[in-house]
Amino acid sequence: MSPIPDPVDLTAALVSCASVTPADAGALGVLEEALGAAGFACTRVERGGVSNLFARWGERDAARRFGFNGHTDVVPPGDVTAWSRPPFSGEIADGALWGRGSVDMKSGVAAFVAAAIGFVTETPPEDGAVILAITGDEEGDAVDGTRALLDWMEARGERMDVCLVGEPTCPETLGEMMKIGRRGSLNAFLTVTGVQGHSAYPDRARNPIHAVVRLADRLASYRLDGGTEHFDASTLAVVTVDTGNPATNVIPETVRATVNIRFNDLHTGASLTQWLEEEAEAVGGAYGVAISVRVKVSGEAFLTPPGPLSDLVAGAVEAETGMTPVLSTTGGTSDARFVKDHCPVVEFGLVGRGMHAVDERVPVEDVARLSAIYRRVLERYFAG
Repeated sequence: MSPIPDPVDLTAALVSCASVTPADAGALGVLEEALGAAGFACTRVERGGVSNLFARWGERDAARRFGFNGHTDVVPPGDVTAWSRPPFSGEIADGALWGRGSVDMKSGVAAFVAAAIGFVTETPPEDGAVILAITGDEEGDAVDGTRALLDWMEARGERMDVCLVGEPTCPETLGEMMKIGRRGSLNAFLTVTGVQGHSAYPDRARNPIHAVVRLADRLASYRLDGGTEHFDASTLAVVTVDTGNPATNVIPETVRATVNIRFNDLHTGASLTQWLEEEAEAVGGAYGVAISVRVKVSGEAFLTPPGPLSDLVAGAVEAETGMTPVLSTTGGTSDARFVKDHCPVVEFGLVGRGMHAVDERVPVEDVARLSAIYRRVLERYFAG
C-alpha cells in the first residue's frame, strides 16, 4: 500500500476483515499501519473486550483540531449462502465493492483515513491537528466504543474542536443529505402482574392482558408533539407483547410489553419516563394490577444548530457533487450522540441503501468522491 492509500483499496482491505461486533479481526491494524506510516501517533484504547483506535497528527495543544469519527465493526452477514459473493471478500465487480460493511461504514472510514493521510502528507497545516477516533463497538451495545475513546481523551487532555462522523447519510444520491442532529431513542419494558385464574371464571382473576392492551392503546394513541423546526414529530411504537401462555383456559399472571420511542428536542429521556410511569400507574389502578416500568435511553435528542460547521461540510459537498445537502435529523441513532457532549458534530457519508442487507455493496466511484469531499473539508477548515 502506498503512503497515501487509495480509499477503494483500503475499503477492500477492511471488508476482508470479519469484524463482526465486538471482534476486530485485524481491521484496526490495517488502519494503524497506514496511519502510522504517515506520521499519526496511534493508540489502542481497550475497554470491556472492545478494541478502539485513537490517531492524531499534529500536537495535542494545536490551535485547531479537526476530528473524524467512525466504526469498523459490522453486523453479522446472516445466511452466507444467500450472498452473490462471499460477505468478507471485498470483491470489486460491476462497478461496486461487495461485502459486509462496505456501506456501513468501512468505506466511510477508509475515505476519511485516506483523505487525512493525503492532506497531512501534501499540505500539512501549521499549528493544526487531525484526529481520528475509530471504534469497534458501534453496532453493539456502544458502551465500550466511542464512549471509551471520549473518556480516554478526557483523561489525557485530548480534544477535538469539531467532529465529522462518516456514517451513511444520503437516501439515494451522494451529496443530498447531511445530519445536524439525531432523534433520541428510548425503550420502555413494561411488566404487568395480575392474578392467575381459570378463563371460565374471569371475575376470580385479574387479567394483566386487558391492562396491557389498554395501556398500549393509550400510549400509541397519544400525540407526543407535532415536530419542531429541525425535527419530525416524535413517534411511539409498541414492538412486543408477550404472555408466554400456551393454554386457552388460563388467564396468566404476568404479561410483558416493550415500547420504543423516537423523540425530538421537545422531550428528554427523563420527561418521557415520567409520562410512561404516570400512564402505567393510571391503568394499573383502574385494572387492579401492578405495572412496573423499566426504561433504557439509548441516546438523547440533540442538534448542532446550522452554522460554521454545517456550512463548511455543505460547501465541500457542493464543490464535489454540485448538490447542496439538506440538513436533516432523520434516521436512527449514531455515535454522534456521544460526540455531541465533547464538541460540535455533524454527519456526512455515503448513500445508506443496502446497509445491513444481503449483498451489501458500494459504488467504487462514490468511495473516491467521498474521500475527495473529506479532503476538501480539511483544506477549507485549516484555511480558516
